[in-house]
Amino acid sequence: MTTGIRVAADSGTDVLVVQHEEEAGPGLVGERLTGTGLRLDVVRAWRGEALPPDLSGHAGLLVLGGSVNCEDEGAAPWLPSVRALVREAVAGGTPLLGICLGGQLIAHALGGSVTTRPRGPEVGAVPLRRLPAAERDTVLGGVPDGALAAQWHWDEVDRLPEGAVPLLTGDDCPHQAFRVGSVGWAVQFHPEVGADAVAAWAAEDGARLRAVGGDPNAAVRTVREAEPELRTVWGAVSEAWGAVVRAHADGSGAGTPER
Repeated sequence: MTTGIRVAADSGTDVLVVQHEEEAGPGLVGERLTGTGLRLDVVRAWRGEALPPDLSGHAGLLVLGGSVNCEDEGAAPWLPSVRALVREAVAGGTPLLGICLGGQLIAHALGGSVTTRPRGPEVGAVPLRRLPAAERDTVLGGVPDGALAAQWHWDEVDRLPEGAVPLLTGDDCPHQAFRVGSVGWAVQFHPEVGADAVAAWAAEDGARLRAVGGDPNAAVRTVREAEPELRTVWGAVSEAWGAVVRAHADGSGAGTPER
């Protein structure tokens, strides 16, 4: 279920949200953004809702996750339009956040590459490690070393775009978060979800996961146990990105990725 409502983008304080499938809405990220006064202009692309031709009237772009491969335009014919919006955001300094598939789309749109994980999916609550550039990052600078993050991905970025700044890594997936351009961020994990969302994914994807030796029930359990921490850490990150969006809208701080 999505958070927020579809509104007319006429004030410059709206965030354009690209949603790829029913069970992958803005969740906690959306709650925190709307809680700080931003409005979500959610385009439910899988339902056939058209993306706008550009970012006019929007102060930020949020690209959510989904199960489709980032190059599978047959299954998701809206992907070229998403990539075009990503490139526009980076070129124009519009705040950008990509989550899981959204992060992969950012990498792919800007010249990086994405691959299917040969060792199988990464699922459940997984600890992340800070990289040096995270120290002064506006959005991810407050994430503690070892913070848990909810994961559910079969694909991952295997080559960052030129100029991308790595911010967070993990033992099993090297590119967990990176920055692009002046105010663009991409994450491989799911800051927007709690255990209920992961349980829905496990119900849908469980047979495929078991076929490669995974345990969907254990994945859900680890996220449920970590949920208070997940809400605290990634809720704060969501608010930090929202502050970048508001600064861009009022012209007071766009283009400053470091504190």
